[in-house]
Amino acid sequence: MHISAPSAGRPRASLLGVKLLAIAAMIFGIAALALLPRAIEAGWLLAVQGDPAALADRKLARSFNTDVATKEIEAALGANDADLARSFVDLARDRNVTVAPELVAKVDIAVVKAGSALSTAENFTRGLVGGEPDDLVSLAGTAVGDLFVFGDIRDMIREGSHLATGKEADHLILGLSAVGIAVTAGTYASLGTGVPARTGLSLVKAARKTGRISARMAESMTYSLRSVVDWSAMRKAFAGASLTEPAVAARAAREAVKLNKADDLFRLTSDIGRVQGKAGTRAALDGLRVSDSPREMARVAKLAEKEGGKTRAILKLLGRGAIALTMAAFDLSLWVLWAVLTVFGFIASTKAAVERATWRALQRGKVRRAKRGLERQRRLAMAPSQV
Repeated sequence: MHISAPSAGRPRASLLGVKLLAIAAMIFGIAALALLPRAIEAGWLLAVQGDPAALADRKLARSFNTDVATKEIEAALGANDADLARSFVDLARDRNVTVAPELVAKVDIAVVKAGSALSTAENFTRGLVGGEPDDLVSLAGTAVGDLFVFGDIRDMIREGSHLATGKEADHLILGLSAVGIAVTAGTYASLGTGVPARTGLSLVKAARKTGRISARMAESMTYSLRSVVDWSAMRKAFAGASLTEPAVAARAAREAVKLNKADDLFRLTSDIGRVQGKAGTRAALDGLRVSDSPREMARVAKLAEKEGGKTRAILKLLGRGAIALTMAAFDLSLWVLWAVLTVFGFIASTKAAVERATWRALQRGKVRRAKRGLERQRRLAMAPSQV
């Protein structure tokens, strides 16, 4: 009688499966190691996207050092921007980044020079007459002009004359001037409670004149003014009224403004005023340049409330990255998803490889035991019969 051993083909075939699964686990493991850092960073950014201070802190930790601080301070001094240089010194001090003492001394000298009496008088006059502030003193001049209606009437007559003669008028400056005239009495009546919004209106006009407002922000504000200003009434008023009579122009503008529909506009200008109050005039102008929407300007206000004078340096270094995700949330979510999938693939393929290897070891054990059993049977069959 022929006795055969169990087939060893299946265990041999299983060895190929174990090798393939091991290779798959290794590939998934390498991919997971490559993706996990990006996925962790993406997940963290998604978690703090509503907190501009935390977002900025995370990015500064990776990009702000002594070399960067020195370079930016020297560039600010070269551009005669003592305010920005001081902002970088404050940021470096706050983050324990070393700056050469002699460079800090240069910044101190520049700040004192910028605050001299002559410079102060020049800046105040520039803000009062031209309405183009770039620091606290010139903003004070602009604010004085606007609070006494002089600045708003000046801007409104200039743009209104274009509107009346069919020329291209800047509807943003014209609309803001009209709103400014309408709210000035309210600012006085509320004993100053409307000052942040009033200041914000002046800053937006200044940003528009000097090209420091982003195109999208300007477009958003112009669109918002459509519901606040009766443009038909404004055109008729300028067509029928003499622009050489400021009182007539002011009354026409006041009557064309619907303040009860200006809540969104005042919310935005109040945020701008908050930035100016916490971080300075130039920080507010920088915020208007990097923000594309009122929502982003609100984030700049949150950043300014937390960082104060360091806000300008942060906006200079990070730009929109200080207040918004530089990658779309969808793209960041994909990084997290791919990392999860690679980790799952690594775990699944490793589990399958271990199971297959264990099964193969058990099968080989069965084959060995079967062979030993056959060997015993063969020896018993060949042994001489005993009586």
